Amino acid sequence: MGKENRGVFRIILMIFALVVFVAPVKSNAQDTTTLSHDKMRRNILIGLFYGYGYVFPSGKFVEGDNEEHRPINYYVTSSARIIFQNFGDEKANWYRYYAYPYLGVGVDVANFFDVKEMGIPIAIYGFINGPFHRWKNLAFNYEIDLGLTGNWHHFNPETNPYNVAIGAERTVFIHAGIGMSYRFMPHWEADFNVGVEHFSNGAIKVPNMGLNLLMPRLELRYCIHGSPRLEAYDIPSFRRVLSLELTPFGGIKNVVNLDSVQVNPLPNYQGVFLPVFGIRTTLNWQISPKSKFGIGLAFTFDGSEDYTIVVEGGKMYLKLLPFTHGFRASIYPSYELVIGPFSLLFQPAFYLYRKHFPGQVPIFYQRIGFKYTLAHKVTFGLSLRAYRFQVSEFIEWSVGYQLNWHRK
Repeated sequence: MGKENRGVFRIILMIFALVVFVAPVKSNAQDTTTLSHDKMRRNILIGLFYGYGYVFPSGKFVEGDNEEHRPINYYVTSSARIIFQNFGDEKANWYRYYAYPYLGVGVDVANFFDVKEMGIPIAIYGFINGPFHRWKNLAFNYEIDLGLTGNWHHFNPETNPYNVAIGAERTVFIHAGIGMSYRFMPHWEADFNVGVEHFSNGAIKVPNMGLNLLMPRLELRYCIHGSPRLEAYDIPSFRRVLSLELTPFGGIKNVVNLDSVQVNPLPNYQGVFLPVFGIRTTLNWQISPKSKFGIGLAFTFDGSEDYTIVVEGGKMYLKLLPFTHGFRASIYPSYELVIGPFSLLFQPAFYLYRKHFPGQVPIFYQRIGFKYTLAHKVTFGLSLRAYRFQVSEFIEWSVGYQLNWHRK
């Protein structure tokens, strides 16, 4: 399990790094179609894609410990998307920093060839597809998708006991990939993308082994107004920004003891939900339109370490421990990939202080997520805290406020 999950995580981070260091902040192509961005402020496309992918053997369920006693190795997916490409918006310089990327929303339907145990999951997601480099009719692209998936047949100790990969009806969906697109007619283009995908509920409900996938897919796009002529342009000036961000956050942890012979499986499948909350403070230095580096401190109260689980009479009870048992302090470096008002963030962290108990998570953990910044001050975020680059601990919801100092 571990090697495959870490591999997927590393591929996602590698694609983020390519976007930062390779994706241009200037288009060096002169396309020659009949429309220009001076005549049209928005390019609208309709896309349809089909993919046939590989399921990594990342747990006993997909390895063959299921009702049919066969590995779940492959799956198919199809998606319909509406795509936008903006031009000429003086208030959104980031479009030019990223060389006029595609933005859009889509609906994805997948089939793992085990409908009884897995269902037919349906995802709704947003995405960005941008160029590393453009030629006249050809482009080398990256794509990042993020959304929510429902319609799973998830784990149930009586009716679906094998599916430990998906423990909840809804999961997070993420895709990160690279590919090539080719415009073969004024209104038509094709795109071939190869990426990794991940489904997980972030440990909101256990079991949550998750699914990791390798997905090649082929997309056909129709441009409603005809493909625009992307002219050379000047990059807007950028002022470096030093900021201090204060971010309260909260989440929940689900604790279940399904392995105990003293616990009745179905009545106790819901387990107990325990609060996790705290505050982060991060000093950030935005050195370019795309990259923000920082360092921060986090103070967390973890309710799952403030209680112990006691089993009596086939039921689980909580036994209160001293408040200090749940207190943690940690330090972390921070990196944000800035895409207009959105940011994708990665923060590897180390605990500076916590009480020590048997079976604790490692001292080193990781936070990966995204946030939206409103008016350069107020932030709204969603992050996954994990350890060993593979095991979800809990999801953090956050609202923050930042103070900015502009520098030359």
